[in-house]
Amino acid sequence: MVLLLSAIGTGCYFWLTSAFFDVREIVVEHNRHYTREQIIQMAGARVGENIFGVQTNRMRDALLEDPYMRSVRIRRNLPASIIITVEERSEAAKVPYADTFIVIDSDGLVLRRTATPPKLPMLMGMTIKAMEEGRPLEVEETSVLTGTLQMIETMENTDLFFMRIDISSILIRAHIFENLICQGTPENVKESMLSGGLQKLLYELYTNGVERGIIYVGSDNYFSFNPMI
Repeated sequence: MVLLLSAIGTGCYFWLTSAFFDVREIVVEHNRHYTREQIIQMAGARVGENIFGVQTNRMRDALLEDPYMRSVRIRRNLPASIIITVEERSEAAKVPYADTFIVIDSDGLVLRRTATPPKLPMLMGMTIKAMEEGRPLEVEETSVLTGTLQMIETMENTDLFFMRIDISSILIRAHIFENLICQGTPENVKESMLSGGLQKLLYELYTNGVERGIIYVGSDNYFSFNPMI
């Protein structure tokens, strides 16, 4: 009986460590910012390794070191596939910093620093206290920045795009064009977009050929327009 169990155990060992269970495919799901190849390299995944020897926790931890990774799940799909499922953070805005730009997500997390400005709304006028990749951007105007990022999330679900947003301690000035500006609190501007009131006013200005002026946005969908800047 002992010899039989030993033989079965030995047979199972050689079967499980045979080439039948060597990884032949690595699948990457839901990636947008990074390519499949980049994620595989970052995770340290390799074709040809025995699937039971793959250290999925170590691969997940390696990926989570990157600021763009919000969550990572890695699982074995027997007999020969590894599936890496990621949820990446999305770039929301850029902030000028010295001669470069800080790219942040909608939570204010610093994703990267670049010399080439991406096509994102630019946030101006903040006093930066600390900047570190993978950590929230620290500024003196914290509450206004939070509201502005929520407003930008709303912007992404509408037909609007603010090329630049000037931030003060209370108000923002959101530039639709260089000389066509919405001014108000982030909360009021966001509510005006959600109601469609701001889009309606901008369409009226556009049909009248107006590309210059300041739209003052108040609460309860209140607007006033001054053609002078």
